[in-house]
This record gives sequence, structure tokens and C-alpha cells, in this order.
Amino acid sequence: MCSKEGLLGTYVPPERFWLLQGRDDLVLYQFNKKIAKHYFCRHCGIHAFRNPRSNPEAYAVNVRCLDDFDVETAQYEVKVFDGQNWEAAQEARLRAKR
Repeated sequence: MCSKEGLLGTYVPPERFWLLQGRDDLVLYQFNKKIAKHYFCRHCGIHAFRNPRSNPEAYAVNVRCLDDFDVETAQYEVKVFDGQNWEAAQEARLRAKR
């Protein structure tokens, strides 16, 4: 999917996630506490999917990497998340869910 660019993620439960092809084209990147696993295309660098630190068993998939998702016509809600201040942003997100 090297013609794709940008990140627009959605959460997918593990039982609904299948990586059908391209495993050898992915590179794993981890930082900080090394809990989250971020997978990038080794050719173009797009962030394909991740197992987020907030829920390491789930998958956050970049829908821009999907063949059947049209960003221009699909209806979706965008939620901004402050990744630079992850701890505070995560706590605020959890408080809002309660």
C-alpha cells in the first residue's frame, strides 16, 4: 500500500484483525516503555497498525492502508488525541468514558 499516506486509525478487536499479506514489508518500532508495538511499511514509512499501550491486545489500524476504505466518501468521527502528553491525555480519555 505504498501509495497511501497519513494516519487515520480505528480500533479493531483481535478476533477481527487478519494480516493477509505483507508481513515481511513491515518494521516494528517501539519506544519509551516498549509496551505498544507500532508497525510501519519498510518501503514508504506509513504507519500501518499498532497494538496500543492503552490496550496492547487490541489493534489500531490505519484505515488509509485498507483497499476498501474511501476517506472521501466514508462517514467517520475524528477524535484528536494528544500523544505528546500521553499520560494526561489517556487519563482524560478514561475520565470522559466514566
